[in-house]
Amino acid sequence: MTDNKAPFADWIGATETTEDDMSLSAGLRVLATLDDQDSVFENGSPLPPVWQWFFFLPRAPQSRLGPDGHPEKGGFMPPIDLPRRMFAGARMRFHRPLRIGTPATRQATIRSISDKSGRSGRLAFVTVGYAFHQNGELCIEEEQDIVYREPGAAVPPPASADLPPLPEGAWSRMIQPEPALLFRFSAITFNAHRIHYDRPYATEAEGYPGLVVHGPLTAILLMELVRANTDRRVAGFEFRGRAPLFDLAPFRVAATPSSDDRIALEAHGPDGQTAMTASAELA
Repeated sequence: MTDNKAPFADWIGATETTEDDMSLSAGLRVLATLDDQDSVFENGSPLPPVWQWFFFLPRAPQSRLGPDGHPEKGGFMPPIDLPRRMFAGARMRFHRPLRIGTPATRQATIRSISDKSGRSGRLAFVTVGYAFHQNGELCIEEEQDIVYREPGAAVPPPASADLPPLPEGAWSRMIQPEPALLFRFSAITFNAHRIHYDRPYATEAEGYPGLVVHGPLTAILLMELVRANTDRRVAGFEFRGRAPLFDLAPFRVAATPSSDDRIALEAHGPDGQTAMTASAELA
């Protein structure tokens, strides 16, 4: 793979500030979508790790959505002329929790843009840094990797295979990615990308075998597995998408604690392959 000079260098360093009131109603909708009937939220409750994704949402007008449901390119994000966009991975540090019901601010900065070419064609990578503040204090630092690519060949449905055995002491959960779950996740993140809820578009226009499970949904389900099995504070989290998951069959999320305060996380597709890797660091 070769690196090319970024054609959108003028966007590097661009910033955008977004405010959110961190409403209790938004948090309750997340609990319902994740089928969490045990957690109790009220104003002042700490926001669980990674749940900042449910706030500070984009507000593109309907008339500015593209054919795929994404907002038109340009503005804060560079207008890269590649049609496919993916949230490939992220790294986070949690200094203190955001609190529900208290206004907060997110500042975004474009840190790097690179244009690469390889066997799969042209790719563009945009790294965006985020800083979340509440009551004048830095709460979360996050860095996201967004990948743009050319259209690819049709993706075959995953073959059925045995899931890999888990180490002793691992935590795991099977997830049924029902269309209603994908739709509700799209709704609470204000994500209109049609591959997650419009089956004819996903299969005919983009060549997927079914509805695509959101990468952020898989990452959150991995973190929720941690939250369900330990009361210790999460200080850091990172993930990397490896392969797409679809609504065609259940998939597994798994966590393996280690002695160095780290938890190794993986999502396994119905074909037994690793769809996402992640790790959480406990304080």
